[in-house]
Amino acid sequence: MTERSSTIFEIEVIFVEGTTYTTKAAILQRATEVIGVPMKDIDKTGRIQTGKGAIGTVIEESWFGYTPNSEAEPDFPEAGVELKVTPYIRKSGNTRAKERLVCNIIDYMTEYDKTLRTSSFWHKCETMLLMSYEHRYDVPKSEYTIDKAVLFTFPEEDLAIIEHDWETIMNKVRSGNAHLISEGDTMYLAACTKGANAKSVRQQPFSDIPAKQRAYSLKSSYMTHILNAYIFGNQQNEHIIKDPRILQKHSFEQHIIDAVSPYIGLTQNQLQHRFGLDCKAKNLNEVLLAKMLGVSGKIAYTDEFQKASIVPKTIRVRRDGTIKESMSFPTFDFIELSQEKWEDSTLRNYLAPTKFLFVIFQENAAGELVFDRIQFWNIPDADLDEVHRVWEKTVQIIREGVKLFDSPRGVRNNLPKSSESRVAHVRPHGKNAADKLPLPDGRMMTKQCFWLNNTYIANQIKNC
Repeated sequence: MTERSSTIFEIEVIFVEGTTYTTKAAILQRATEVIGVPMKDIDKTGRIQTGKGAIGTVIEESWFGYTPNSEAEPDFPEAGVELKVTPYIRKSGNTRAKERLVCNIIDYMTEYDKTLRTSSFWHKCETMLLMSYEHRYDVPKSEYTIDKAVLFTFPEEDLAIIEHDWETIMNKVRSGNAHLISEGDTMYLAACTKGANAKSVRQQPFSDIPAKQRAYSLKSSYMTHILNAYIFGNQQNEHIIKDPRILQKHSFEQHIIDAVSPYIGLTQNQLQHRFGLDCKAKNLNEVLLAKMLGVSGKIAYTDEFQKASIVPKTIRVRRDGTIKESMSFPTFDFIELSQEKWEDSTLRNYLAPTKFLFVIFQENAAGELVFDRIQFWNIPDADLDEVHRVWEKTVQIIREGVKLFDSPRGVRNNLPKSSESRVAHVRPHGKNAADKLPLPDGRMMTKQCFWLNNTYIANQIKNC
């Protein structure tokens, strides 16, 4: 990057309706000129000291010279370009989006009778100017810099899935179920909650039940893909869908279901023989699923699974229909958890948008595991509210001080148990009792994580 004269920062910013940048070329040229410049040298209004979204507001006001707004039009209406400033995090050599990319509020009353190409989302975000910056916890926002700027349009291979996502959202509106929309319903394009609190609701056209206010958004997993594939250009994942035209006939989910259907009813041993495997690995069932789908590597690392945040989970159903294992989530840091808010919490931002692929094996009379079916599942909003309640109780206990006491089965605590909620609980997830992390008060405690109850998972697969 060439050194820039400091006189560029003496330009007076004049706020007008719209912007003087009316072509895609002019917009991109202006965007590239700010690369490497600290926010403190750009900010003319003191916006950098404000809260969430401050970086984007500084770029809008002080660099492009227009007043931030929530209009239905793109930020650069003449050129049809929407500006999005997006943060990413680098950790252990990997780059991932810090958050989902929120687009525009969904007006249920006017959106349902459109198509994707005539929707408010497409009108606003068909072409986006993506400006990225690294979010660093040890650096003040005033020192942040934009490092990349690209004009982005959705690649053809993603459009069929995005269109199906849009239809999935609108079909709930058309059926009078806008109040039942969940982020995990879809793959790349989601309808995330948007409002000051849970009381932020809107009218829906085919039901008197108020629906949560939601906005179109691109999932953080999809944004991670965009960053790595189109902005930094360093990602190539194996594809399940070899020809995008396949998705013109049916959905991605249906394609997966159809692909594995010939193997239903085969035992693990029969599947291994079919694919020429001699595998004793713990993740055998995931290996078998990859073979069914013609994937050479791990199914979780395929292009579509990465972009859609699809998480494969093997479920072993016993002969009596019960499930032994509860579903665990990553271990949490007690101190970090105690400082979180629900809307920005690690648990919510993992669970809400994630679509799980249950790979279900049923135990037969001989004790063998038989491939029964696969099932795509995401947590319903009402059940996510129950997880929220368990999360709040957990945070409150940690903040007030976890109670530890001896019992015949070792050291116990007062974190939420499975008997206290039909959906979720907290229990250890360390290698052993000595695998510990510090509590806010300085004491050490065995690592813990949130779990979905085995009885809850059993009901979810039974009811589908």
